[in-house]
Amino acid sequence: MKTNLADLRKEYALATLTEEDVAKNPFQQFEHWFQQILDIEVDDANAMTLCTVDESGQPQGRIVLLKGLEEGKFVFFTNYKSHKGSEIEAHPAVSLVFYWKELQRQVRIQGSIQKISAQASADYFHSRPVESQLGAWASHQSQPLASREELQARFEELQRTYTGKEVPCPEHWGGYAVEAQKIEFWQGRESRMHDRIVYTRLANNDWQIQRLNP
Repeated sequence: MKTNLADLRKEYALATLTEEDVAKNPFQQFEHWFQQILDIEVDDANAMTLCTVDESGQPQGRIVLLKGLEEGKFVFFTNYKSHKGSEIEAHPAVSLVFYWKELQRQVRIQGSIQKISAQASADYFHSRPVESQLGAWASHQSQPLASREELQARFEELQRTYTGKEVPCPEHWGGYAVEAQKIEFWQGRESRMHDRIVYTRLANNDWQIQRLNP
């Protein structure tokens, strides 16, 4: 590697974050920041890292897309039989991370996860492009695949089967909702003196707001 990774450095100086600035509710604060990143038209602003734990206790992370913030819950969709689906079934505690480098911001979320209703999953499924609907059937997500041609052949067979017909929502595909117990907002600052404000859910469902050391 020609680049010395230790020399990669960037100063953060776009904004500040104080206890007085933030909303009393973390979801209002998230919506405010999310709208700001949408306003500058960043690609994949809804991309988030989902972290689960596998059967051996090994953390696993991957990028998924936020598709709803409903009743204070973060919603995404996936194959329930995938690796992450199996991990969620065994250990329904997860974390999410958003990183918006354009605004020098990060949001970390810890919480519990559960499936949304089958009807809500079907409603979203049928709002997707038909090709994406067929892909949900064609892909046996996370399972070994002999070749790209095998996957393509399944997809083309499904295209022939459902030409002119509605594609049903698979039982193995749908949404999850993450109910947050802790949400941290990070704003980059100069000299690595970053601002970190964390919301922690209390027993009465109110939120405690606290500043953390960077």
